[in-house]
Parts: sequence; C-alpha cells; structure tokens
Amino acid sequence: MTGGERQGPGEGSARSERFGEEFLGVLLDQGHELPPHELGPLVARQIGMLDGRETSLFLQDYGQVWLVPLPGDGLVAGEPQPIDGSDAGRAFQEARPVEVPQAGGVRVSLPLLDGGDQVGVLAVTLDRLHDDERRLLRWLASLVADMLVTKHGYTDLFFRLRRREPMSVAAEIQWSLLPPPAMSTPRGELAGMLEPAYDVAGDSFDYALNGDVLHVAMVDAMGHGLDAATMATVVIGAYRHARRISVGLSEIYAFMDRAVAEQFGPDHFVTAQMMRLNTATGRLQWVNAGHPAPLLIRGHRVVRRLHGPTTLPVGFGGHDPRISEVALTPGDRILCFTDGLIEERDVGGEEFGEEQLIGWVNHLEPTAQQIRTVARSLSHALQRARGGITTDDATLLLIEWRGSATDDLALPE
Repeated sequence: MTGGERQGPGEGSARSERFGEEFLGVLLDQGHELPPHELGPLVARQIGMLDGRETSLFLQDYGQVWLVPLPGDGLVAGEPQPIDGSDAGRAFQEARPVEVPQAGGVRVSLPLLDGGDQVGVLAVTLDRLHDDERRLLRWLASLVADMLVTKHGYTDLFFRLRRREPMSVAAEIQWSLLPPPAMSTPRGELAGMLEPAYDVAGDSFDYALNGDVLHVAMVDAMGHGLDAATMATVVIGAYRHARRISVGLSEIYAFMDRAVAEQFGPDHFVTAQMMRLNTATGRLQWVNAGHPAPLLIRGHRVVRRLHGPTTLPVGFGGHDPRISEVALTPGDRILCFTDGLIEERDVGGEEFGEEQLIGWVNHLEPTAQQIRTVARSLSHALQRARGGITTDDATLLLIEWRGSATDDLALPE
C-alpha cells in the first residue's frame, strides 16, 4: 500500500482498514447506478490507488476458449488471451490468483468468481505485492464479478464482447434461458457445457438449490434450429413452474409432458432427465425420459452407469415414471449427457460411443480437481476427437457431492 512513514503499534492495521474502506467503498456506493460501460474505467481508477497499472478485465467467450478484454478508459484492451496457455487462463482454470514477476513489478491475474461461476479474470501490474494488496485485490475481484453478473442482465455490451463467432438465433434463445454454467457451494458443485456453443438449439439444462435440495434437469428437444429451441424453452419453463410449486419428480414429468403435447402436438417430443440431490445426505433420485444413463464417477474413475427404469420422452404421454435412487459418498460425481455427445462420429468415422466417453473421463478426471475444469476439458477433448465436427447438440453436466461435513465455513481471519 502507498505511504512509507513509520507506524506505531496498531497504526498499520487501522490505516489498512481505512484504506480498504475507501478503496472498496467507491464501488459499493456508486455501483448500483453505474452504467455498465463505466464499470471497467472505475475499476482501473481504484486500482490506481494501489499504484497499479496496465489493468485489464477479461470475460470468457461462450465457447470457453478465449478471455476477451473489456474496452474502456484506463483499461489495457490488447488481444484476447487463450484460456489454455496464458497466465490469465491459468487463473481462470485454477480459480486462484496467479502472480508472475516482471521487470519492475509483478503481474497479478485474479479469477472473477460469482457463486462458483467463472465470469472472467482481472489482471493488474504492481511495483510490489504485499499481503494487504493481495487481500484488497481479492476482495475487489469478488465485488467486480458480482457487479458484472448484475449488469449483464441489462446491457448488450458483455454479450457482444463474449462472442467470438456469429451466433444463431436459436443459440441466442438457449443462452438467454440458461442459468450460470457453473455453481459452487460447500456441499456440492455443478458445471455444464453446451456445444456447438454458437449454434446450439434443442439442448438445455437448468438447476436450482432450494434449501438442502439441488434440483437438476437436462433436456434435448427433437429437431434443429428455432423449432427445437422453442420446444426446449417451453419444457424448461414447465420444469421451473413445477419445481417452484414443490411437486415430486413424477409430477414434474407430467407437467413437462403436458406442456409439450398441448403446445406442439403428438409428433413432437423432448428427451429429459430430472434429478434431486439431497446435499445433506447424498441421496440422489432421478427420472429418465429417454436420455443415456448417467455415469457415476468415484475416485476419479467411472465405476458404473446409473441404469434404471425409463419412461417415454416428454410429449409422448408416458405412464407415471418410476423414480431411481442411489446413495452417494463424499466426492462422488455424476456425469449427465445428451446423445449428441456419443452418437457423433470420431475422426476415423466410427460412432463415438459411451466406451470412448468413459475412457476420456477416466483420463481427464485425475488431472484436475475443479469440476469446472474437468467439464471444460472433457467437452473440448471430445470436440477434438470428433475432428471439431458437431452435427448435433452435445451437452454434458457434471455434479459433485462433497458431503455434509463441509457446512462449517471457515471465518475470515
């Protein structure tokens, strides 16, 4: 921190607190009315209070390949940074600050995390870095992430910035429908990927954490383009409505089934999978309406397919579905996926298949602890194995139960 005079006992701590209040107070006081395009310049000015320079704010693109710099006065825009192979990308993937010594200073990259969702990265150069600066930058990054998410809802600035390719209208609908692609709590974590990111149509997922229960749904509407996106929108809306009036999994299926049948007729359908995870006990229940069986990952290896009774896809008027159930142990992960992930052809022309998927999961799981990183790495590895070709939507969703013993959060020192 600036200021070099000697301090008596207790003076340094008091000064640090006063400086921290002033440093963050400006954002807290002005943030609720600050226009979205002025957020970056304000962050750069505040970092100047730390004698910081070369400030950059990066947002992840929709394909999670690039970190794209936010333009604005006082910000260094520059070129997009690859998530794989850059210092900013390492902070993004590992969800921790990365410090790189440079001539005349230290370059710090900090992840912008909001509830576990990776918004992007804040990068800044300082002459020197002490614990006070580390703490203030960490707090600033957390506050900036929250503000970016809030302002994302009423501006096109961030949408436009995150696009590295033209986006179809169907994909526009699907991305506007999605919750944050990742979520993290002491008891559990979730991360999802949609491909092709800029042309997805019928695939979607949704989730909500209500008390101890994590509700999850994945859907795959028949067809392509706007018709599929419209069906996915209707079925996700029906799922949310049923979930919010607190009915059971069988009733949720019935709500979704009626919505599709009444709106689109008997020749249209949506495959779906609905889950409920009790995060206090690890009890997982699910209903499968035409999806591939989820995979149970334990000790970083696939140990079984979660086969169970299936019912007809949503829209076909199936009987009340039977609910499957399994007891998870702490650290277990569940991988849900749509058929587009396994029915695509690999570079040799063979159907990709579940065995190849399981092989990739077993290969990647031990290399990364964060499920956000695993989900991203798995999706990109499967794309490469398919030669970059995706003729159908391909979606995966990874869920981890950490156990209930993690409830007691450590208080900040």
